[in-house]
Amino acid sequence: MHLTRAIDAFKPLESPLRRIVLEGGADDLARRAVGGDRAAFSALMTAHKEGLYRFVRRRVPDAEEAFDVVQEAFVSAWKAIARFDPDRSFGVWLRSIALNKCRDRARRAVVRYRLMGSCSPEAVDLVRDEALSPEDGLIVRDDLANLAIALANLPHHLKDALMLTAVDGMSQAAASAILGCSVKSIEYRVHRAREMLAQQLTSD
Repeated sequence: MHLTRAIDAFKPLESPLRRIVLEGGADDLARRAVGGDRAAFSALMTAHKEGLYRFVRRRVPDAEEAFDVVQEAFVSAWKAIARFDPDRSFGVWLRSIALNKCRDRARRAVVRYRLMGSCSPEAVDLVRDEALSPEDGLIVRDDLANLAIALANLPHHLKDALMLTAVDGMSQAAASAILGCSVKSIEYRVHRAREMLAQQLTSD
């Protein structure tokens, strides 16, 4: 899909239906979706797709690939909707599905890297400041590359906990709901992830 169409697809929609979902009507829509109501599920998609895209984009460097992950997450969610517990948060459940899709894509990227010996420049070129001198720009890119490598080397359960709380800004309770563990476990995982990052970055 062309990038402009991907961006247009995630522009905020201020429709009455979207406001109903965000202001408390999601529970009713989720129950209807569980019963096979496609219109209700479509309304949930409309309400959540922008936030889900931002969630995925933090984990997938390429914009169009992130769009694809969101679409895959929605397809999987619809296929599994009959198993969804309407008493849970639909947004949390949806993000847990998207997170698994991000992990799958990361595993495939590792396989491609091992087979082909290359990776996309977007994976390293995360931030670019035009005001920097060429020398400072190289230093920043090198630091970002080292951080990206250090994050990639973290065990998944530690990296996910750190990303959800430090990058996505979620509470430990919300992160524990997505990862299916206790709040105490999230606290430990974040602490341990930061320790391991510090060790990796200071040992270089």
